Amino acid sequence: MGSFNDWDSRRAPLNRRRGTDIWEGWVAGAGPGDLYKYHLRTGRRGGKREKADPFARAAEEPPGSASVIAAAGYEWRDAEWMAGRAQRNTRDAPIAIYEVHPGSWRRAPDGGFLSWRELAPLLVEHVRALGFTHVEFLPIAEHPFYGSWGYQCTAYFAPTARHGPPEDFAYLVDELHRAGIGVVLDWVPSHFPADDYALARFDGQALYEHPDPRRGYHPDWTSLIFDYGRPEVRSFLLSSAAFWLDRYHIDALRVDAVASMLYLDYSRGEGEWEPNPEGGNENLEAVEFIQLLNETVYREFPDTMTIAEESTAWPGVSRPVWSGGLGFGFKWDMGWMNDTLAYFTRPVESRPAHYNELTFRSLYAAGENYVLPLSHDEVVYGKGSLLGRMQGSEAERFADLRLLLGYLYTLPGKKLLFMGSELAPENEWNHDAELPWELLEEPRHAGIREWITALGRVYRDEPALYRRDCEVDGLEWIVADDAERGVLSWIRSGGEGIEPVVVAANFSSRSHRGYRLGLPHGGEWTELLSSEEARFGGSDPDGPASRQAEAVIAGRFDDSLVLDLPPRSIRILR
Repeated sequence: MGSFNDWDSRRAPLNRRRGTDIWEGWVAGAGPGDLYKYHLRTGRRGGKREKADPFARAAEEPPGSASVIAAAGYEWRDAEWMAGRAQRNTRDAPIAIYEVHPGSWRRAPDGGFLSWRELAPLLVEHVRALGFTHVEFLPIAEHPFYGSWGYQCTAYFAPTARHGPPEDFAYLVDELHRAGIGVVLDWVPSHFPADDYALARFDGQALYEHPDPRRGYHPDWTSLIFDYGRPEVRSFLLSSAAFWLDRYHIDALRVDAVASMLYLDYSRGEGEWEPNPEGGNENLEAVEFIQLLNETVYREFPDTMTIAEESTAWPGVSRPVWSGGLGFGFKWDMGWMNDTLAYFTRPVESRPAHYNELTFRSLYAAGENYVLPLSHDEVVYGKGSLLGRMQGSEAERFADLRLLLGYLYTLPGKKLLFMGSELAPENEWNHDAELPWELLEEPRHAGIREWITALGRVYRDEPALYRRDCEVDGLEWIVADDAERGVLSWIRSGGEGIEPVVVAANFSSRSHRGYRLGLPHGGEWTELLSSEEARFGGSDPDGPASRQAEAVIAGRFDDSLVLDLPPRSIRILR
């Protein structure tokens, strides 16, 4: 039933194909732009339900809930990007991701949403200027509740109509590709909302969701969980994943809430879950589906990536399926994020006792292919902004923020920053308004943007900062035991033939003049960046300098040089 037949459920009946549960038919007069739904008669008592098409390629803008017949397609112009993108999505490539919520990145002058086509030139220019290699969109599959940020979607094949038709989203991806920027899409196979018009109890009974509420209902989000053991459900989800990669040239899928899929007792108390046949708490059907998903993606689209948002110690998340892993290309390092933000939130005088929050990660850093995320989840629900977490005077808080960002960019692991980090807002993210762009008129806030831009340039220009991101020898400590003075220093190595980069950071509020720092070899060392440069909001007017190493032993190193380490600062040398 639809706009092509006056929503009359009697005029276009579907017939069941013999011997199957497939219903089919030909609907005369229907064409692109028409709205439609399925009218189902269910159960012995003749119950009636009106449902959106689970496979629709377009959807009506909420609060409307009909499916839309999509136009034919889009003529792509990104052949050059597609031919070379394999080298941009590997473990040894520089990957710095700018995470974006399209509805609140920028708004129209009247406060309304910008279209995909209006967003394209603005986003391309901004991301390219900051030096990010990829953009990651929070889920853009159609979702009824805007406040879910897309994480409760109802149309797994349809870009949200809030920003225009599907072909316009293709245009945005195309423009990013033509500018040399990859596109990551958040994809949510972990749960779906219980809205009556969508997937929930589609034919009057559990069809997409697991029929047992202990496995089919999500208590955290009052949503429904897919039945991963059902072949039709697996097919539906695999088709959705492949659809975005194929039809929209998406370069990577970031899979949301993987931990909630892996564990039967996730957010459940005693008696609220049932062990698997082996007596454990692992959801074996979900594990099998995840492995199948990754095998399928890397077989059909070998030049793309899959990225897991997985917050537990599940082993082998980013290891191949053939070796017993889940098969993802990368995994978010939630442990690093939690430890790091906990450290920076502490009063500076208590930091020496928590020095291990900075060094602990080196014990497991090569265990997975990690992305280091400072994501949207860290600036909502009362957590405050990144700047809002910092302690001390205004100048000290901005110095700490520069230190945090420098720390992110120089550790092993790919990078992810949520939009607005470059503005250093005082307040946490508000999805109902655009980012506070007016902050860039203030020097300290503009300095943070300049600092991120400079970090992005050095990160891309120095192979030592990315080539061995996922290898044991990608990081070597110079100083990892100076908790009292708050100094931490390390070497980033890119392998044979690549000059190493040395990083020295002072996490304390005291200046350390004449600090002797060991070096991997002698010669002239050039300071690439210092967070204390005046252009970033620091107090050093001179900028980077070159220094000659001395044949003086420092720790276990035969060569060294003397540095001044200002409080809450980081220096990067080659």
